[in-house]
Amino acid sequence: MTLFTPRAIAIPAEGAAMLADAVKRIAQPSRRAFLQRSLTLGGLSLLTGCSTSDQDSIEQALAGISRLNDRVQGLLFDPARLAPTYPASMITRPFPFNAFYGEEQIREVDGEAWRLELSGMVAERKPWTLARLRALPQQDQITRHICVEGWSAIGKWGGVSFGHFLRHVGADLSAKYVGFHCADDYFTSIDMATALHPQTLMALTYDDQPLPPRYGFPMKLRMPTKLGYKNPKHIQAISVTNTYPGGYWENQGYNWFGGS
Repeated sequence: MTLFTPRAIAIPAEGAAMLADAVKRIAQPSRRAFLQRSLTLGGLSLLTGCSTSDQDSIEQALAGISRLNDRVQGLLFDPARLAPTYPASMITRPFPFNAFYGEEQIREVDGEAWRLELSGMVAERKPWTLARLRALPQQDQITRHICVEGWSAIGKWGGVSFGHFLRHVGADLSAKYVGFHCADDYFTSIDMATALHPQTLMALTYDDQPLPPRYGFPMKLRMPTKLGYKNPKHIQAISVTNTYPGGYWENQGYNWFGGS
């Protein structure tokens, strides 16, 4: 039997300079997801092949790594595998606020006037009121929220199974993407397999109380299989589509799949 002997990987001086520059860019807020997930051996190969005369080639290489990671994560994702759940004694109190803006800028949404708009590959596009959503079968979960910034927290969320909702409105379940637009101007999108995951929840409550504004009133999407930035708050519109919708952070360099 032949044994594999580890050896150092030699990086040319020009490639090393490109790698150092790339690491600086990855350290920027919009590149932190890459720092943890993208700088693989294959990524090093791409980066060290960049041209020193074209700084944009680093960005192109990083984007290529991200797209590759998205494809790999999609292939590895098991729609039947559940994220861990926890006892109520482990709930993080207070549960942290997180958004792309400060807590003093939390959007106040009028629950009586709020309507959830549907578009795209959906049979029933009638807007949904909060009362109508609350009338659907409800479930809850105590799961861990994992932030790309490096922290995590456990919370209790209650609401409607998103898979149940999509089937209820006649969404085309063969579509590639589900996109979300929010009252705080945030937007993101997910794959259909994640949308149908049994733990993907249209959250209407937190800790058995109506969802507070700081956590996304009147409705947020809670996905314990995704990183925090994939969990949109204050959702106003949902679209089922085969056209790539992108996302607020994803368009700035975060991985699109965003699995936790």
